[in-house]
Amino acid sequence: MEKYKLVRLGLLAEGVLAEDELFEPSLANREAVLLAHTAEYVDAICEGTIDPKAMKRIGFPWSRSLVVRSLASVGGAICAAEEALESGVSGNLAGGTHHAMANAGEGFCVFNDIAVVILKLIKQSSIRRAAIVDLDVHQGNGNSAILGSRSDVFIFSMHGEKNYPFRKIPSTLDINLPDGTGDDEYLSLLEKALPVVFDFNPDIIFFQAGVDPLKEDHLGRLSLSKLGLAERDRMVLSNCKRHGVPISLALGGGYAKPIEITVEAHIQTYKALKEIF
Repeated sequence: MEKYKLVRLGLLAEGVLAEDELFEPSLANREAVLLAHTAEYVDAICEGTIDPKAMKRIGFPWSRSLVVRSLASVGGAICAAEEALESGVSGNLAGGTHHAMANAGEGFCVFNDIAVVILKLIKQSSIRRAAIVDLDVHQGNGNSAILGSRSDVFIFSMHGEKNYPFRKIPSTLDINLPDGTGDDEYLSLLEKALPVVFDFNPDIIFFQAGVDPLKEDHLGRLSLSKLGLAERDRMVLSNCKRHGVPISLALGGGYAKPIEITVEAHIQTYKALKEIF
């Protein structure tokens, strides 16, 4: 949990972002969250009546502050997407909670921020088609469960084959990576896959920019270097810029020991964003 504060402070300290580029989002309202989740689940979370076994599946104990944080994270995703449609690029310094299902959370994910915002933008006719580029080391089973049947959403996930979640729900395009995959193989596969995403002609791309593919990551099982991860980010961002597709970033996972390695990698993503945009 400490990485969120450290990323924000690091971005400011290194001059990657200025204070006037950071905005506190509104909390997502119930109506928005219900676009991707069942009323029974949303109300149980918000009212604190959720079964302890369901909270164990999420991985956090229930608290009022967890509810506020979860709604703020979804609110940040909504604000970032709206800004991306306006100016071409934005990001949420949280979010990427891609394991949350319609009726349950899991894997440290309470509400699925990207699913909520895509369904909201489509409902209000802000977009017709959306794509997710999910490069977190863990497959976005919640994204696929909620959005996978829709013809107006393209989900691309490149992740560890043997890593969590152990029952994966198929995306539009999945690339399953063996343990120990390094920079060269990873970047080659990504370069070949990205044109398929852009052939879908999305009105916006949501980039799940998890930094857990790093070789130092405690839960990653892949072997990307910091330089390889930077090239990954530049590849995604430069393709969006070249194709003129708005992009909204989500922070995603990162679990290195020490945590400063993860923080540096998240900051590096925003350095690449500034470099390209």
